[in-house]
Amino acid sequence: MPILQIEDVTKVYEGKVTHRALNQLTFEVEKGEFLAVMGPSGSGKSTLLNLISTIDRPTSGEIIFNDIKPQNLNSTELAFFRRRELGFVFQDFNLLPMLTVEENIVLPLTLDNQTVEVMEQRLASLAKKLDLTHFLQKRPNEISGGQAQRVAIARALIHEPSMILADEPTGNLDSNSSREVLELLSKINRERQATIIMVTHDPIAASFCDRVLFIKDGEFFNEIHRDDRRQTFFQRILNVLSLLGGGQVGDLSSIRLP
Repeated sequence: MPILQIEDVTKVYEGKVTHRALNQLTFEVEKGEFLAVMGPSGSGKSTLLNLISTIDRPTSGEIIFNDIKPQNLNSTELAFFRRRELGFVFQDFNLLPMLTVEENIVLPLTLDNQTVEVMEQRLASLAKKLDLTHFLQKRPNEISGGQAQRVAIARALIHEPSMILADEPTGNLDSNSSREVLELLSKINRERQATIIMVTHDPIAASFCDRVLFIKDGEFFNEIHRDDRRQTFFQRILNVLSLLGGGQVGDLSSIRLP
């Protein structure tokens, strides 16, 4: 049974000029899958993530999450659903500067009124696994970008959500930090069977996933599944990107994975 079903979802933004951001998009995500969503700028990737995260509602069609239809929930139920079921990782980290690393990580549990004992137990376990122990008392401006994104991933995991939504999680990182973050997400996916949906423009990042879904002009364009060799999968991603929009990715075809 899929953890997420997107069924004929359309999103139209009304205004002086009506904009159809998504058009009858349909796909499923299996529990434990690591899915990348790719497409040109303006293809509807961010809109899709906003709909899955319940920040926005579809104009038509249905989103079904573990047999729940979030679009039918009221604002209080939605806030509870979002807090319990979803974890978020952003390009800009979104850590609160006045809080320590430790306080940022446990924030979802604080908002959920969990006990100090539960907070300490989960924090200790995550900090050890994600190698955060030595800077828990520092503040976000005292750590590197790669460390900040690891903190953000810990915050996304601390309440044990059903799904993690990652929006360009390596967009502000150098290549070494990007690789560390992607390997960490991949490890979390394998070891915890965590379901991850990652929006990315980076074919190297996408090559860490199980499947890549491509959308163009708000519609399904293509999808490919990972095979045994990551380099081959990476090349197939580049091939689809070149069909999607062209010239700007053609120059990447000679890249070898680090």
